[in-house]
Amino acid sequence: MNIKVLGTGCAKCGSLEKMTAETIADMNIDAKIEKEEDIVKIMGYGVMHTPALVIDEKVVLSGRLPSKKELVSLISKNQ
Repeated sequence: MNIKVLGTGCAKCGSLEKMTAETIADMNIDAKIEKEEDIVKIMGYGVMHTPALVIDEKVVLSGRLPSKKELVSLISKNQ
């Protein structure tokens, strides 16, 4: 599983990256997490509001921080 956190470096983007890493560890899932800060690449995903979460090249969340429960659900559905 390849997960990308899209964001230009704001506090919410950092929080999403940390939450995602913790959730992956809690779920015992083998996944690679990347942080993408290049605005041109972020826009290439069609994302206009960050933070955003991309799982296996599919945007699953944009413009807000999810709850822990929602993040678990998003990761589970997109394994």
